[in-house]
Amino acid sequence: MATTKPIPQGAHTLTPNLVLRDCAKAIEFYKKALGAQELMRMPSPDGKLIWHAELKIGDSTFYLNDEMPGMSTAAPSPEHPAPTTFWLWTEDADAAYRKATQAGATSRMEPADMFWGDRCAGVADPFGYSWSFATHVKDLSDEEVRRAGAEFARQWEQQHQRT
Repeated sequence: MATTKPIPQGAHTLTPNLVLRDCAKAIEFYKKALGAQELMRMPSPDGKLIWHAELKIGDSTFYLNDEMPGMSTAAPSPEHPAPTTFWLWTEDADAAYRKATQAGATSRMEPADMFWGDRCAGVADPFGYSWSFATHVKDLSDEEVRRAGAEFARQWEQQHQRT
């Protein structure tokens, strides 16, 4: 007798689920902007909504569905974005940023080297979600990160006292 696995094969312990308005359009955007691969799509019986879809970016899967009043939380929007950012590790943060902005994402942070050793960039998608792209470019000791962080904080404070 076979036993059912409590966590499905290939699933990670934590899997985000994005609630959207126009999930079908979002799926096509994520394919173009983020290189997502569509694994499955389950439309409602009338075909007007997507009850559940699964996309994969790199080695990570995430779920999506259309907003369904009374059954899920409200979808975010560009005017009322989700208070969450998805962090994507990539071979080339600059290229990922360019691809996303060319597909219609709005720049939130142009690619830049960060004090902790990563090159990062950020965008907002047309559906109210934020995405950060990161490429690890430099290995640093804990002490090097601490010193660089302190210098970053000092400069940040100086810049924001003037404004």
